[in-house]
Amino acid sequence: MEKIKRIALVAHDTCKKDLVEWVEWNWQTLSQHHLVCTGTTGRLVEDALTRKQAEHKVMYPLNIVKLKSGPLGGDQQLGAMICEGKIDVVIFLWDPMNPQPHDVDVKALLRIIVLYDVVTATSRSTADFIISSPLFSKEYHEKPRDFSSYINRKIN
Repeated sequence: MEKIKRIALVAHDTCKKDLVEWVEWNWQTLSQHHLVCTGTTGRLVEDALTRKQAEHKVMYPLNIVKLKSGPLGGDQQLGAMICEGKIDVVIFLWDPMNPQPHDVDVKALLRIIVLYDVVTATSRSTADFIISSPLFSKEYHEKPRDFSSYINRKIN
């Protein structure tokens, strides 16, 4: 994992306000990394970062990739990026109290995140711990994943 991280930011509708507040609080750090967002979250994140930079009279080039909305395939797009090794950190503020029309997609995304051992936060407090970790601003050498036992197993 390089020093400059590839960070996915995802939030269900009821959590978007929380994510935007978190982005505004951490705008300087986030502006130095590559961001990937699903749906409306991408526009909200870009607006928040642009607003904070203007407030502080600094302009970092923003590197934000905006995927489709989660229910329209954004979760699958993000999952594919994880499988391809293109995501280092996922901040996914999801709403455990309200069923989503794409719950199956959310479960599949969370499965891929765990399978590929991607650093993940599903709440603001875990996001705070991740972004404030000394490891966040350094290169990190994760243990290589070995799927050979799964790939080589015999099907009876």
